[in-house]
Amino acid sequence: MKPTHALLALLPLISPLTAAEDLCAQPSPKEMADELGIKLPRSPWHVANIFWTLEEDVKNFESFSQTITVDRDVPDTYNLYISPVGNSKINGLQFYGGIQTNVNGWDNKESRTRVHRGHGAIFSRWSHDQKTPIGLEHVQTADPSCLVESAGYEGEFASVRRPIKWGKGTWTYEVRKAETDEQKNTWFECRIKSPDGTWTPVGKLRFEGDSFTFSKNLSAFVEVYSTAKIRRSNIPKVNVTFGWPQINGKPAKVKKSTAFYPNKPPQASPDCAKISAKGENTLVEVGPIFKRDPKTRSHKLEHTAPKAE
Repeated sequence: MKPTHALLALLPLISPLTAAEDLCAQPSPKEMADELGIKLPRSPWHVANIFWTLEEDVKNFESFSQTITVDRDVPDTYNLYISPVGNSKINGLQFYGGIQTNVNGWDNKESRTRVHRGHGAIFSRWSHDQKTPIGLEHVQTADPSCLVESAGYEGEFASVRRPIKWGKGTWTYEVRKAETDEQKNTWFECRIKSPDGTWTPVGKLRFEGDSFTFSKNLSAFVEVYSTAKIRRSNIPKVNVTFGWPQINGKPAKVKKSTAFYPNKPPQASPDCAKISAKGENTLVEVGPIFKRDPKTRSHKLEHTAPKAE
């Protein structure tokens, strides 16, 4: 069946509207790099890293939370990972998590087929030495739509992911202590609060022990990553604001905070982000690739700490 004249007349109107809806659009990384004479590193790209050093380790750890404000909708045609807990440890056990435009993993604990579910949240932990395999018995899902994974391509880890249609607005990522079993293993639950105040559980991971100390070294990052679905993602133009870290329901006692833009493997990225302190918040502006002054590859962030309660 051939398209009608009426339909053909509408086609020029459809494409510009679709392009206009993508407020993250900019030239491809290759186009921008070629224009500047820059060689692109291998992905994934940590476009922005933020390091917080607390005054001391936090004993009797119960919960961590942090707000993430995204200034526009980021389509799932990009691979963007916003992580408020990029490298955190409890009792020396590393975990991380955040929100992604393309969560992927195994459909269930019996499957090994990788599926992609679009926007969602992720919560992962590593084994004590990152070399000993850690199985899916360490994972509880919160919903049939959740994905799981246990693998060793980034160190031995176990993970739960849940599709959540996040977008423009302020979201809260939280990890909190749940139940402890008879063997003194403790489950920690991850959940996400949407702009309307609704909490959505992502799932739980099991950690060895019943009493926990949260490391004083905390980080966050914004990453453009690679998947089987999108091998080479464009860099979305977007502003991300991290709130002040909250530990055990109170503002963390931060000694110093630092911005860092990696240019060496395994986190090397083309320079396309700027990090700045905005009161107690941290703004990450992601945009076109540029040539960074080497002197600014790492710099202090002068925050205004929230008032003690």
